Amino acid sequence: MTPLRIVYDGECPFCANYVVLLRLREGHAVELINARTDRTRANSYGLDLNDGMIVDLDGEVFHGAKAVALLSRLSRRRGVLSSDRVAKAVYPAMRFGRAVTLKVLGRKPL
Repeated sequence: MTPLRIVYDGECPFCANYVVLLRLREGHAVELINARTDRTRANSYGLDLNDGMIVDLDGEVFHGAKAVALLSRLSRRRGVLSSDRVAKAVYPAMRFGRAVTLKVLGRKPL
């Protein structure tokens, strides 16, 4: 099985639900890393998780819109976000929605 590591914000309801909804475990050894509880490993990528989740597929790192598009392509439920172009266009709105939701819920950015 191909190793697949997903680093996400465990306090973001969108991030957590998206990760749970994807069906990736059939072809990959999935490891979920909550950036809130495992900051050392999350920070080891040197990427800002407030700009998007991180996906490490067998050593190749994807961030933000590219990570979401990759996860969509790898899941059995491929959707509109599996297109890099669509994910890139939609991702700023997704980030904005996440920021507003975290603020409303009283949660701090990472």
